[in-house]
Amino acid sequence: MKQVKGYTILQKQELKELNATGYLLEHDKTKAKVAAIETTDDNKVFSIGFRTPPKDSTGVAHIVEHTVLCGSKEFPVKDPFIELAKGSLNTFLNAMTYPDKTVYPVASCNDKDFQNLMHVYMDAVFYPNIYNEEKIFKQEGWHYHLDSVDGPLTYNGVVFNEMKGVFSSPEQLIERKIQQSLYPDTGYGFESGGDPVDIPDLTYQDYLDFHSKYYHPSNSYIYLYGDMDLEEKLTWMDEKYLSHFDYLKVDSEIKQQKAFAEPAEVEAFYSLAEGESDTDKSYISYNAVTGNSLDRDLYIAFQVLNYVLIQGVGAPVKQALVDAGIGSEIISFFEESICQPFFSIIAKNTEVSKKEEFVKIIRGELEKLVKEGINKDSLNAGLNALEFRYREADFGSYPKGLMYGLQMFDSWLYDSEKPFIHISANDTFKRLREKMEEGYFESLIQTYLLDNTHRSVVTAAPKMGLTAEQDRAEAEKCQRYFDTLSREEKENLVRETEELTRYQEEPTPKEDLEKIPLLSREDIGKKALPFSNMEKDVKGTKVLHHDYFTNGIYYIDLYFDIKPLLSEYAPYISLLTSLIGCVDTDVHDKLAFSNEILQNAGDFTFDTLLSRKYKQPKEYKAFMIFRTKVFEEKTEKVFELLDEALKTSHLDDEKRLKEIVSENASALYMRLISAGHSTAVNRALSYGSQMGKYDEAMNGISYYRFLKQLNDNFDEYKDNTIAILKMLMQEIFTKDKMMAGITCAKDAYEGFEKAFVNFVEKIPEKLEETGNIKPQISFDDRQQNEGFKTAGQVQYVARSGNFVDRGVPYHGSYRVVRAMLSYGFLWNEVRVKGGAYGVMCGFPSSGDGYFVSYRDPKLAETNETYKKVAEYLRSYDAEEREMTKSIIGTISAIDTPLTPRTKGSRSMGAYFSDMKVEDVQRERDEILSTSVENIRRAADMVDAILADGRICVLGNEEKVKENAELFGCIETL
Repeated sequence: MKQVKGYTILQKQELKELNATGYLLEHDKTKAKVAAIETTDDNKVFSIGFRTPPKDSTGVAHIVEHTVLCGSKEFPVKDPFIELAKGSLNTFLNAMTYPDKTVYPVASCNDKDFQNLMHVYMDAVFYPNIYNEEKIFKQEGWHYHLDSVDGPLTYNGVVFNEMKGVFSSPEQLIERKIQQSLYPDTGYGFESGGDPVDIPDLTYQDYLDFHSKYYHPSNSYIYLYGDMDLEEKLTWMDEKYLSHFDYLKVDSEIKQQKAFAEPAEVEAFYSLAEGESDTDKSYISYNAVTGNSLDRDLYIAFQVLNYVLIQGVGAPVKQALVDAGIGSEIISFFEESICQPFFSIIAKNTEVSKKEEFVKIIRGELEKLVKEGINKDSLNAGLNALEFRYREADFGSYPKGLMYGLQMFDSWLYDSEKPFIHISANDTFKRLREKMEEGYFESLIQTYLLDNTHRSVVTAAPKMGLTAEQDRAEAEKCQRYFDTLSREEKENLVRETEELTRYQEEPTPKEDLEKIPLLSREDIGKKALPFSNMEKDVKGTKVLHHDYFTNGIYYIDLYFDIKPLLSEYAPYISLLTSLIGCVDTDVHDKLAFSNEILQNAGDFTFDTLLSRKYKQPKEYKAFMIFRTKVFEEKTEKVFELLDEALKTSHLDDEKRLKEIVSENASALYMRLISAGHSTAVNRALSYGSQMGKYDEAMNGISYYRFLKQLNDNFDEYKDNTIAILKMLMQEIFTKDKMMAGITCAKDAYEGFEKAFVNFVEKIPEKLEETGNIKPQISFDDRQQNEGFKTAGQVQYVARSGNFVDRGVPYHGSYRVVRAMLSYGFLWNEVRVKGGAYGVMCGFPSSGDGYFVSYRDPKLAETNETYKKVAEYLRSYDAEEREMTKSIIGTISAIDTPLTPRTKGSRSMGAYFSDMKVEDVQRERDEILSTSVENIRRAADMVDAILADGRICVLGNEEKVKENAELFGCIETL
């Protein structure tokens, strides 16, 4: 890139690891900071970010993030974000509020689409409609809701309800309290997302002042990545936006916390649901500030220590805490994305009374490591794992350029001259390996975790009925305000509530909608992506080779048939996946085995997979999968380790089994709560499907109950469980049940087969009958239509049913219906008007349709909205532009760029489901030709789903009890 008019190039840097060139520029007139990465990646990324340190916990940064995407000068529609989600080929579209910054990223592989996304986002942040329409603030932030002058007066708003959901999680609570405990005198001591108690204190004027202060080019960080004409983009940004502003000195300093003279101690409380025991339900954390984020060695070194001390199997500090009976789960994290990073060790499911012992054990183990030295194999394993991930750069469905851009903020935000130091890390890994021999990691422990007084101990204890107490306090606060109002003021509030509802219901004028740039159907690729499944035979074992370039990495999946075992042993199979590789073997103890794995592979995991037949959805296959990713030269070693694990794992180690059961129960409970929408949908789907029942028994509420029963009555069930696990190990891992998938380039396949042959020759052919061991714990405990009480303040409301079973055949247009409802009718009713954070639906080819809300203040009202969907579809009408928009949005979700690994997984999934590329092409053709008539016909499909009457809700205990008539049973999760 040459010099660009309006900018000064400050740095040019070859980013060899990315095969790219980085540029740091400054906009001459406004001093806006710009970083650009020139590369051949066609998945282009743009983002604009601002330093937004909070001054309180009203959530103003978060509310501004929501509201600038609710219309702007050039695009005066009520929700341009949704218009883009519906009608662009974006590969990423979102906005994020962090503790000290707000970032607006977009990505697309289509040049025209990418320009459109940039244009809408730049207009949104600099010229939002928030100054002209207060209702945007009320809808997305908070407002008084009053239907009648007689009351009751309540709060509502999308961010307000979203943060109620966030504050319902004890893990979120302790993480928030940790940050506040370490940085009490800075912006990090506040909740940038907003505390529901404080959000109603935010005034409209303070909110506008926040935007006008921080959303200025002089306080902006602009990022471009990918294969594009950078000079053209920069010139457009200058001429269209940046040059229209003058330089402004913005005080957005991110203040550093002065180190403490003495460590801090903080106590917090979280709510328990009715009927839950409060025994062993507390959290204790040990937290320390670790330098600053501009130290590139520290940045990676503490990620290594995170593995070495806690996260590795058998890691010494974790093991010492577990052995002492302090907590059923020990977790840790290193928060590197703020100015002063910190490291935390947390014991879950413990008692506050164990706080002193918790601290004593941690410090004792750390002192021992400093004195005796850290296990070099563990350090190497941690470094290898990080370096493998760094070199692979596989971020799943997220664009590579997006993840690089977000990581750049970890340094760029705090030193405007250092955007690239953490994404160009080859030298750092090399340096850390040298420093490892000089006691560097031991010195970090001494300096930051032992001698450092800038640390804290934070506890979070359960408090029965706290949610109800908070709800009462909120209602009383509203009532006190209501009592101060005159009748005229109450009538004004009723009128404002009605006006907000009318505003939300009013469609955006057609002429404004047409201002949002839109691609045409001709811009969409017509051909479906093919599969790559080449069948091979290796010593009688079927191998499917997925021919994709992987840059020297083998992605290996071994599939073992488990279908005949599911009816009796589904949860035991899931438990077995957590044990293999995490227990001692005849050759290695668990720590040594874990280190061996990470020194030789980037992945070594077991999981389960259930796959339906595409045209016969009642038929399915079920597998236990072993997954690994490995460089060619290490493949044989990894198969040796797999053979060792399958043949010599100590499954009869009662102590280790109890640890894993306890840890898994704790982790799964938090996952079920935090992803309440998925939990509710999967449970609802299990009511009417055998495959759904088994999937839920291995991953959902049924599996959690199995783990809890085993954990609470371990001595009673341990012998039976161990016997079943040993039997399953013999039953599952035989040659006759195995097939393999390998993703690599054609010319690399031979190296895989050479290593795989040796493994195939060692695996048992087919075992004789091992005998049937009857499980003592049954898992088929579901009743249809369940309400699960939680201590949270929001709901997750799911409805499900199977439309194929009721005679409605699948059609590709249902994917368009899904996109249209998710970003149209359901969005407007459940999120915009109802105040939920999100709402989703799905109508897959299996017929298992569903609707579900996310962080929803309502319950019965949301269920009623689902019932109105079919009526809405029957009367649906739209012009060609609206149909095109929905079709483009649908194809965008399908055409997300895939990594080599996901391409391989997609091909294997098609093989298992007997889906041919012709089937995918037919579905794509049906999507592209979707008409208004197709949309109307989908009403029958929705009727069929709801006809089954299946509902499952996770939510606030009072809300669930208020709606008892919807449920066959109500239980505490």
